Amino acid sequence: MSTDNAYVETDKVGISTDVSGIVQDVDVSENHHVSAGQVLYRLDPRQFQIALDNAKANLAQTELTIEAMKRDYRRMLSDIDTQQAQVALDQSTFDRYAALVKSDAVSKANYDQARFTLELDKNKVVSLQQQAQVQLARLAGNADIPVTEHPQYLQAKSQVDEAQRQLDHTVVNAPFAGIVTNVPSIAPGKYLQASMTAFYLVATDHVWVYSNPKETELTYVRPGQPVTVTVDTYPDAEWHGTIESISPAAAQEFSLLPAQNTSGNWVKVVQRIPMRVRLDTSDKNRPTLRAGMSVEVDVDTGHKRGLPQFLTALIGRAYGSP
Repeated sequence: MSTDNAYVETDKVGISTDVSGIVQDVDVSENHHVSAGQVLYRLDPRQFQIALDNAKANLAQTELTIEAMKRDYRRMLSDIDTQQAQVALDQSTFDRYAALVKSDAVSKANYDQARFTLELDKNKVVSLQQQAQVQLARLAGNADIPVTEHPQYLQAKSQVDEAQRQLDHTVVNAPFAGIVTNVPSIAPGKYLQASMTAFYLVATDHVWVYSNPKETELTYVRPGQPVTVTVDTYPDAEWHGTIESISPAAAQEFSLLPAQNTSGNWVKVVQRIPMRVRLDTSDKNRPTLRAGMSVEVDVDTGHKRGLPQFLTALIGRAYGSP
């Protein structure tokens, strides 16, 4: 099976970053070969450094706040103990006055004062206990919770991590080795929105062929069959490979507006089935394959080429053959 509806493909990606900023410098030039991890361009990091410093200061303040909350809780427990001792003293005074008021040894006014003082101090104990419970809830129910495990600390720490991530993303590195193109579209001083493509990176060490043969040409084609590829740019050179995969659906199935064959004037159209061919590019002496080059694919299916059976029968009848 042969088809010329095939093109060279390779990994390519629009280089961008997820933060907005002003381009500080560009470290590559047009059609420049870069290695994986190499710096491509940088954004002005000052606003991101300021945000990081602010997040770190907030983290330190949060740590101090949590320590203060823990100490305040311990102070509240001490206040409760003190107030309970005062209640015990008030209870003794009230009990003594309650016995003496019967013999008129103390006045009714002193007895009432002792009773009101006892009730007041008991209410103070309840109030202090409730305040301590609120403070304990702020400590996630654990008075000895490590500062680094407190929810407020974790929240502040996540803000530091996010600020650090954004600062790191002001330096854009190559995700893989390849050649950069359309670099003149950016320059120092240009403002780039988040996720805006600055330029493109095209891989050079991993290429394949993307083909769209007709459905009628795939009768005997199977993944794993050997393939010979010739490139229009290099007519005297050949590449060898194998069929890596065949699409499970015709190309039109993925179009934005798939064809609707419900009308009365329907015309049958031969569909195209995408096919991917893996090439052997280990020979470095061969010419360079570039994305988009037109190629011709020859697949060894193990079956001889020939006219379809019904055409052979028609021709036979025309010439009087059985």
